[in-house]
Amino acid sequence: MEMTLTKKRRPLVSIGMPVYNAERYVRQSIESLQNQTYDHFELIISDNASTDATIDICQELARHDERIALVRCDKNLGAAKNYNKVFHLAQGVHFKWAASDDLCAADYLARCVAVLEDDASVILAYPKTILIDEFGNKLRDYDDGLHLKSKSASGRFLQLVYSVGECNAVFGLIRSDVLKKTRLIGNYIGSDVCLLAELSLLGRFYEIPDYLFCRRHHPGASSYHKDVKSQLQFFDPSLHGQLALQSWRHLFEHFKSLRRADIRATQKLLPTAYLLGSLVVSGDRYFKELLTACEFHCGRFRRKVRAIHLQRGM
Repeated sequence: MEMTLTKKRRPLVSIGMPVYNAERYVRQSIESLQNQTYDHFELIISDNASTDATIDICQELARHDERIALVRCDKNLGAAKNYNKVFHLAQGVHFKWAASDDLCAADYLARCVAVLEDDASVILAYPKTILIDEFGNKLRDYDDGLHLKSKSASGRFLQLVYSVGECNAVFGLIRSDVLKKTRLIGNYIGSDVCLLAELSLLGRFYEIPDYLFCRRHHPGASSYHKDVKSQLQFFDPSLHGQLALQSWRHLFEHFKSLRRADIRATQKLLPTAYLLGSLVVSGDRYFKELLTACEFHCGRFRRKVRAIHLQRGM
């Protein structure tokens, strides 16, 4: 992989925008960031080897805005690696991921920066969300319910895993030094849920009570597709045809986050009990995934045996 960083700057805030074949909405998304009332930021755009006009649009905007740094991958690395790449390139004290199809109100950054600069115990600040369609029409207001103000790490963790839905908070403003302590975005479905859970163990979340973020729902969005194979390939193309045990993977990642967290052992007891209890409460879901795994591996074994017989018969 070869990447070229065209511009650099040392800002207070870094915004990372991973893009791939995003020509329809990327200009609107970038311009909503360019028009922020708070302008002491850098915008790092990483193009994941797009095959449409995405890179041309980004280059055009970057030529007229020194805050924009544009990097290019020579092949599609998948969303997970590209999301993590923009963070690794960031220099800001605070960091925000930005999707190439979402929109931010003009005072989004200013409001989030004010929260983080005012309260050191808050590690992530995000506003309320409006869901919009492919044409920008409002669908509905969305309540994330992740105002995690408890001083207890276990309390924050439990509130998050119980309440998390669309994961809009992952696009909030996060302290970079705290985000560095996490495993970032994993190459599996719903890894943003696991990242937020890990962050909840490290500090408080603050929900700004105003609707400053527009999350776009459209047929081209990864979350629009319910097909597991397509979603897995979105995160990591090298996993094409692989099995995705989403519930088991989330359970494993949550346990791993608890083990890594620098908190008292007593703070880990309730979350551990909750996760173990989910095996009972949601046992059907876990069992179905095990059956799927058995069918997957049995099918793979039968195909190998059939191939061997065909070779011997030639």
